[in-house]
Amino acid sequence: MYELIRRDILTCAFAPGEQLREQDMAEQYATSRQPIRDALLRLEREHLVTVAPRQGYQVNPISLADAQDLFRFRLAIEPACATEAIERADDATLAELDRFRTLPEGTAFTDYNREFHSAIARASGNKRMSIVACDLIAQADRLVLVSLGTIKGRDPAVLVAEHGAILDLLQQRDVRATRKLLKAHISQAEKRVIAALSRSAIRS
Repeated sequence: MYELIRRDILTCAFAPGEQLREQDMAEQYATSRQPIRDALLRLEREHLVTVAPRQGYQVNPISLADAQDLFRFRLAIEPACATEAIERADDATLAELDRFRTLPEGTAFTDYNREFHSAIARASGNKRMSIVACDLIAQADRLVLVSLGTIKGRDPAVLVAEHGAILDLLQQRDVRATRKLLKAHISQAEKRVIAALSRSAIRS
């Protein structure tokens, strides 16, 4: 139940700021209220919902400060994952990442993008670090989905090409160049998201 509700929050099926009621959710997910309550309490610890006594629950709004914190964390951990992938992964593992050189027909770019960044994190072989990185990457999807300005007018082919350039350096095992390009890639994503969020998100 936790995974289902978390997915629906991160994909904005439940919009930021939306009120959640246990009974309504129990009916929606065809379960009892206890699993819903347990999941929401767990999601509160992840700062995705707020529990208000006697008032129910609310999906946490997105703030600029939180978005900036998330991207700063990604800038620290994703290059670290890439470094470990270069140093520890075998050639077959790195070659398997070639599937991200194209966007499969019918695949949503956000799904492809999330899996690309997550696959690099997993290739590090560092389970603790990859778990944290994959969680941050998944939460970044929520920022993009509520920022329509970051989606409209964007050419996915440009971003897929950027992924290909990152893969080139990764497979060449060039640590310095991979880290530099990956940081630039994430920084550009941050700028697009922050620019869009600044028109509607709360400041803190």
